[in-house]
Amino acid sequence: MLHPALEPLLILQDRDMKRVGMEAQLKSIPRDIAAVEQKIAAEKATIETARLEIRDLEVQKKALETEIGSAEQKVALYRTQQLSIRKNDEYQAMGQQIETVQVQIGELEGRELEIMYEIDAAKSRFATAETELKGNISAHEHRIQALREREANLTAELAQAQAEVAAARAPLGDPTLRFYDRIASRNLPAIVPIVAGKCGGCHLKVSSEVESAARGKSHEPNSQLPTCDQCGRMVYWQY
Repeated sequence: MLHPALEPLLILQDRDMKRVGMEAQLKSIPRDIAAVEQKIAAEKATIETARLEIRDLEVQKKALETEIGSAEQKVALYRTQQLSIRKNDEYQAMGQQIETVQVQIGELEGRELEIMYEIDAAKSRFATAETELKGNISAHEHRIQALREREANLTAELAQAQAEVAAARAPLGDPTLRFYDRIASRNLPAIVPIVAGKCGGCHLKVSSEVESAARGKSHEPNSQLPTCDQCGRMVYWQY
């Protein structure tokens, strides 16, 4: 004969486990959203890093343009000064200075050309990467939207599940509920079958006393279900 409280307890447990499952899902959603937001931040940081690379190259190019302009002014000044020089050795020395600065200008212009190529390549890489990264960001944002919708749905479902738990608790007496709650707070499921002499929760063999109690042909109205010697869960005989 089944314990009179077994069926309502199993109904309560089923509803409790659904409730706990929903609570676990709800608890995980803010963590999932935070993880996706970190991915968005990383994608945006990558875009900004690429943008800063181009900006840095353009700053270098501007600095070279300024340096080339200064060197060209210096050459112009030297040429003007050279026109007023009468001594041959001084004229040649000034010519050497002009040649030195012109060599420097050539080197600067070569470096400027290299940077211009680097800027073009960086812009091309940036355009490709930006398109891909913005696509990733859009996908991440849709994922967050889906998570928030799931959160709203779960919140409504949880309220319904909590109401169902309350309804399932109503037929049970206070001592039985306290006993169930004490076990469920540690182990859920709190009520498991004995199968082949083993607890359905911890899967260890129960004592002959527990097995005998679970097989009992009659139960006192206020008696409690027997509990596993190992894990303390309430047990009932199955086979």
